[in-house]
Amino acid sequence: MQYLQGGQQLPLAGQVLQVLEVPGHSPGHVAFYYAAGSFIVSGDVLFEGSIGRTDLPGANHAQLLSSIATQLWPLPDATVVVLSGHGEPTTIGAEKQTNPFLQDLSA
Repeated sequence: MQYLQGGQQLPLAGQVLQVLEVPGHSPGHVAFYYAAGSFIVSGDVLFEGSIGRTDLPGANHAQLLSSIATQLWPLPDATVVVLSGHGEPTTIGAEKQTNPFLQDLSA
């Protein structure tokens, strides 16, 4: 077994995914950023118009907001958030502008 760490590069089918550490919804949560395709597989971190739950054991609301601010907000606005835990795909830019949970968030 191997644990993934933020900043790690994962080769996959001749491409590279970057591992981003995004705890908050759950301890040790990671997301996978594919820069060449301009998308991120984020799981239950960021949704269209919402964020992951933080009322579960091990979750931490402040940590989730920090993860979004430091790991997702620096990505290009056109980055598509796909394969989130729920809902339709969105973009980093759209969530910066419209997500009511993140209006006061800055990187």
